[in-house]
Amino acid sequence: MLTVHHLNNSRSQRVLWLLEELEVPYEIVKYERDPKTMLAPPSLQAIHPLGKSPVITDGDVTVAESGAIIEYIVEKYGKGRFVPAAGTQAYQDYRYFMHYAEGSLMPFLLLKLIFGKMKSAPMPFFVKPIARKIADTVSKQFVDPNLTRHLTFLADHLGKHAWFAGDEITAADIQMSFPLEGAVARAGSSVSSRLTDFVKKFQARPAYKRALEKGGPYELGA
Repeated sequence: MLTVHHLNNSRSQRVLWLLEELEVPYEIVKYERDPKTMLAPPSLQAIHPLGKSPVITDGDVTVAESGAIIEYIVEKYGKGRFVPAAGTQAYQDYRYFMHYAEGSLMPFLLLKLIFGKMKSAPMPFFVKPIARKIADTVSKQFVDPNLTRHLTFLADHLGKHAWFAGDEITAADIQMSFPLEGAVARAGSSVSSRLTDFVKKFQARPAYKRALEKGGPYELGA
């Protein structure tokens, strides 16, 4: 049986969501972050050398990386669902957003998180003003403008489409869910109502709610 090695508050939540949408039987092995470092426990290294989540095992197959896992699941278990027909514009959008989620959007959300924590991190008092100045400067001149550009692009796209790859939900929407939830949580006024409404729409799906119940506490969830 397929097993999801699930870390709390992580990208593996969207893997559970996809499996619930497809009604694929699976097991969950849960791991907890270190409360101080917020890193995954060393025990995950027994599953994959990088010790990161998500990871799935399916018989003798081990797959890491969210995008690769989602593609593996829909190819093996999807029976044509959650992937648009090849050669269509919907498929081009699907492939684009499957890569865009982690390749383009997530780096700026991570930078937003890092520089936000930098301003409040413990450090000698004489260093704090310098650290805060650096964090504010980088955020205002680089991170925030780029993040705003991306969020505007996404809102414009969703103004023309019900889902990221057309009129039907696809695996690309599931791949995009984690960064969008992060954006709503961290980007504040940069997030348009169109994006927050989209997040509410997919969080209202029964399969999403089932995944949330099975995965446990998830700070970015509904």
